[in-house]
Amino acid sequence: MNLPLGQFQDAFIDALYRRPAPQLQDLTGQAAFAVYRNTVLAGCVDALRANFPSIEILVGPDWMQEVATAYANHSPPDDPRLIRYGAGFAEFLQQLQAHHGLPYLADVARLDFFWCEVFSADQDSCLDLAELAGMTASDLMHSHLTPRQSVRWQWFETHPALSLWRCSREGQPWSEAQPWVAEGALLSGNRDGVSHQPLEIGGCAFLDACAAGHSLETASQLAQQCQPDLDFNDLLGRLLQAQVFRPLSFT
Repeated sequence: MNLPLGQFQDAFIDALYRRPAPQLQDLTGQAAFAVYRNTVLAGCVDALRANFPSIEILVGPDWMQEVATAYANHSPPDDPRLIRYGAGFAEFLQQLQAHHGLPYLADVARLDFFWCEVFSADQDSCLDLAELAGMTASDLMHSHLTPRQSVRWQWFETHPALSLWRCSREGQPWSEAQPWVAEGALLSGNRDGVSHQPLEIGGCAFLDACAAGHSLETASQLAQQCQPDLDFNDLLGRLLQAQVFRPLSFT
């Protein structure tokens, strides 16, 4: 069967990922076609191992190879930029907890993928502190602070996920003196690379509210309801220094 080039390419990709491609049945039935499938699968597995280095440190290369292969067969990439491959890998690991016995593994994987997202994000405009000059407190409270595309954050209620991730990624041993407590993390990117820092629960709540479109006044109130002892001025200073926000917008 002769197909237009575009339809042939689409069907060929479907066949590579074991999706139905009846138009190419004669081709895919040949034993040599497995070479193409295996090459693509190997590329997916290599991308996962590169995108989740902390997980490989925690579980070892053999188990990582096995679980990455299972994930690649289950969820092939839908974006040619393989640094963005693995959006569902943390949830996949969560479902396998009975097999690996590491309840914190999925949270560490989320931070690995946050790093990939931040690193590969478009560099949108950043809030210039000069924009704040001459503004009244009332003006500022009614403004909107929107997080940039190259920023990710999350509060991890059960595990010291940031400390686990940092130790794994930096090849540092885990200290038994490290308290096993909830932690929050903030990752932000710019032209110099990706930075990370701890973020308290109130800070995570504040950024959640900002991302949801609330004014600075409402977002700060929600943050302090979540964490009554939050030093909001200190938090805002740290977020501005980390270049978290886009330029100001107003209601």
